[in-house]
Amino acid sequence: MKTIKTALIQHSFGPDRAANVAKSVVAIHQAAQAGAKLVVLSELHTSLYFCQVEDPELCSLAESIPGPLTDIFAKAAHDNGVVLVGSFFERRAAGLYHNTAVVFETDGSLAGLYRKMHVPDDPSYYEKFYFTPGDLGFHTIPTSLGKLGVLVCWDQWYPEAARLMALDGAQLLIYPTAIGWEPTDLPDEKQRQLDAWVTSQRAHAIANGIPVLSVNRIGFEASPTGQGGIQFWGHTFASGCQGEFIAKADTEKEALLIIDVNLTQSETVRRIWPFLRDRRIDAYGDLTRRFRQ
Repeated sequence: MKTIKTALIQHSFGPDRAANVAKSVVAIHQAAQAGAKLVVLSELHTSLYFCQVEDPELCSLAESIPGPLTDIFAKAAHDNGVVLVGSFFERRAAGLYHNTAVVFETDGSLAGLYRKMHVPDDPSYYEKFYFTPGDLGFHTIPTSLGKLGVLVCWDQWYPEAARLMALDGAQLLIYPTAIGWEPTDLPDEKQRQLDAWVTSQRAHAIANGIPVLSVNRIGFEASPTGQGGIQFWGHTFASGCQGEFIAKADTEKEALLIIDVNLTQSETVRRIWPFLRDRRIDAYGDLTRRFRQ
């Protein structure tokens, strides 16, 4: 049985980038000390979630990849001997930015990156103002631990993205995330949103027969406008190949989840639930259309 001891890091963040980075580096070391070989951080983990407003000045937060910021996390991967999944505001060129997940190998080298393909534009989540949709497609990132299907936040609602990663040989799906509630959401609506978020990702695990890791941030982050804000709901979790929970964190507390992810379970599950075998690929042409009418 091949298992990977994995760390999922659920943090809150503040306005001090250096403090956020230092906090993550300490957690990466703690994860390695606990035996983790794969470490996953949440979406845009070096700053507050700045997309609550549209402000051109905030584009100054972006950095090139590789660059000074990614160098710090490359060193953390190397020093701790872990495969590390991070999430960064990438400056590709002047005025051209991406929301980019980066995977570092155990020696600190860049194993690969994924640019967020699905980019939302909703109240408090004005990501289209900042991020150009990804152009690298849905391709796995080979590492010493296996092929990682890394996606980012809004991607997690799309079964097409999960499926294409599975078809590219992903042995697990990884979703760095930043998602939460608005202050006006009522308790029952909050529960519906959280349940939908969890259910959609567990469904990706079931439909594709591979584990899913989803890492969210926590804490309330006020809007720079002085109105609204986001209460990030945490609930970082890991799901097995049949949608079963391996572990899940609280909605309010920081957490370092250390879990064992079984990469051989897919073979067994796909034999009894042969969804890939029974796909009618000859009849799916309309999936490339926006709508059939």
